[in-house]
Amino acid sequence: MTTLEIISGILLLLSCVAITLIVLIQESKEQGLNSAIGGGSNDSFFASNKNRTRDAKLSRITRVAAVILFIVTLAVNFIDYRL
Repeated sequence: MTTLEIISGILLLLSCVAITLIVLIQESKEQGLNSAIGGGSNDSFFASNKNRTRDAKLSRITRVAAVILFIVTLAVNFIDYRL
């Protein structure tokens, strides 16, 4: 095993753990009967500032971690074939 394979394996493991933890921290987006009965109005302060909330930040971090996971996975496979 080369140093590059070890580093990429560690990055792959860390990104997998990060995605798992971030997804578990996020709240469920199911509204169920509350939105059906109540109308699900989005005309509130929180709806207009939804990009600044904790959930929006966690969603953005999840996307970044998923992209890193995808890139590292491809890199590990390409390194394995080249060596």
